[in-house]
Amino acid sequence: MTDSLPIRIDAALARIRNNRLGLNILEAEMVRDIATTVDGKVRFSIFVSAADDATIVRDARQAVEQLSGVTEVRVDVKDAAQGGAEAGVSAAPTNDALPKPRSGNKPRALPVMGQEPQSQRAPVPAQTPVTYPNLGTVIAISSGKGGVGKSTVATNLAVALAKQGSRVGLLDADIYGPNIPRMMGVNSPLQVDPGGKIIPLEAHGIKLVSIGFLIERDQPAIWRGPIIMKVINQFLRDVAWGQLDFLLVDLPPGTGDAQLSLVQATFVSGAVIVTTPQKVAAGDALRGAKMFQRVDVPVIGVIENMSWLECPDCGKQSRIFGSGGGEALATELGVPLLGQIPLYPQVLEGGDSGIPIVVGEPGSAASVALIRTAGTLSAAYAKT
Repeated sequence: MTDSLPIRIDAALARIRNNRLGLNILEAEMVRDIATTVDGKVRFSIFVSAADDATIVRDARQAVEQLSGVTEVRVDVKDAAQGGAEAGVSAAPTNDALPKPRSGNKPRALPVMGQEPQSQRAPVPAQTPVTYPNLGTVIAISSGKGGVGKSTVATNLAVALAKQGSRVGLLDADIYGPNIPRMMGVNSPLQVDPGGKIIPLEAHGIKLVSIGFLIERDQPAIWRGPIIMKVINQFLRDVAWGQLDFLLVDLPPGTGDAQLSLVQATFVSGAVIVTTPQKVAAGDALRGAKMFQRVDVPVIGVIENMSWLECPDCGKQSRIFGSGGGEALATELGVPLLGQIPLYPQVLEGGDSGIPIVVGEPGSAASVALIRTAGTLSAAYAKT
């Protein structure tokens, strides 16, 4: 697991807190120059000041030593003041997967509350997006808020595309709440091929990568922008995806670091916005869509999930979450309404059991709608 080791090191170090600053040592940017070798040796520098807890260095070393695959840990302890920065605010780590800080930016001390004013944050330069031809068409699956079934839509679209003959990868970029492992029914440690690439897991004909395969199920990912950018870069660059026709990226709700990291890391072909019929959900989704438009990522269309509940006996449709939200959002954005997915209890059950509805009940109304939507996407991005 050599190639996944840097991510697991970050996860381990993120559990070590600097109580003076109220941040973990990665958030406080106390760690620099993390280096690993193929035989599991790890070396990094940690910048501390006299005011910091004496146990920080020991705790950091022990956290990394406990990782599987680590054979040796060397920690270079340095004085934060001599390092050219006040305690707890160093330059960004110098791993090649992280953006380098601009020269001339003098870091400033953080307030004790742990959230510095915008004017005091050292700017992180935007990296130039990289084209990965083997990834095919990169589509972001996004929403403005949680609870709209975005990950459910992403998994079923991926499986439906694969069933229609496409080579599909699914990248779980929801760093804070990775659900793809459970929804796809697979959760094994990632391995590395002889060339040093991470081997994606496979389920239902889809190649999968998720932070959920690298951290414990109950471990919170308390990470800020540079770390999230590093993870997304590695999942794009250092995974043996093979040749794909589509890479679907399941993003967390909102318009935060993961969304910006993705569009800075690679050229995204388009974004699909998932919402429910409720006007509040559509309003939040609008902000998410506008974010993509501002960074020159075209919005492909809108998918309205949980559009109605169909009575199993009489077939009557009950629109328990309102109506018209998806259509109104698509109209406002000037994009098509790609599909309306009915609310069907078995969709939720399939997500919990790891059997997507398009596999478990391909003839159900929800499956038919999802398969039709996948066909629309496939037609919009015909294979070249």
